[in-house]
Amino acid sequence: MRAGVLSKDAIVEFLNKHFINTWVPNSELGRVRRLREPIAKKREREGDPFDTTHPLAQAIIKGQKAGSKKGSPVDSYIISPKFELMGKKQVRELEVNAGPGVLSPMAYYQIFLKDALAGKQPGLGNIVLTRDHPSEEVLDVVRTPTVGYLDYTVVAIDVTAFENGGTLTIDIKIGRESGDGEFYLFDEDGELSIDEEEPKDALASTWGEPGDTLQITHRFDRGQLFRLGASGYWDEGEMCTNAFLARISVEKN
Repeated sequence: MRAGVLSKDAIVEFLNKHFINTWVPNSELGRVRRLREPIAKKREREGDPFDTTHPLAQAIIKGQKAGSKKGSPVDSYIISPKFELMGKKQVRELEVNAGPGVLSPMAYYQIFLKDALAGKQPGLGNIVLTRDHPSEEVLDVVRTPTVGYLDYTVVAIDVTAFENGGTLTIDIKIGRESGDGEFYLFDEDGELSIDEEEPKDALASTWGEPGDTLQITHRFDRGQLFRLGASGYWDEGEMCTNAFLARISVEKN
């Protein structure tokens, strides 16, 4: 980030004018699994606890569960004065959206900041379904993992309006570029593990090749939150990106 968008004076001036800027390492919030035990021992030894119950920490933890790709080294979060999560952007998305004929990383990042201030919740991937709006489509991409088995694109699905439950159906169409797609449905607390070839917390899953049409269905008894995790797969070691279109709908009980 410092060598990219944050090296531009216009972005720095915009941030300083409209935001209070701070940062926290992923490891402090337990996001880096291999560092959890060493950091816990360090805190116990030095008597310097990190309060993860603070509303600011809780907003960041919520952001880790929502939105798009898992595994990015740097995430930008926009959080309101009331500690409400307003937007999220990962540094890898700047790389994907930069290039000839596409927005520069600086312009793309500035749009992200302005959209967050406008209440558009950029990057959170939230789908809210209600009785009056029971279905919605999402167009996004899957990528070959660079670390571990999976590298998720995450779509947060809010069906809390269906108090008495229903059936969640996700119809998926994979694009025709190279690379298969793997899709996993989790509840709000399920761990989107990148270390497991088949995540144990997944409620349902499916996979397919380019051009395939897939479906995930799941019955639920009460209104709640779900997350759809999508990842690319390529068994010949070649990196690839492919698109997918997901139609997400609920039929009430």
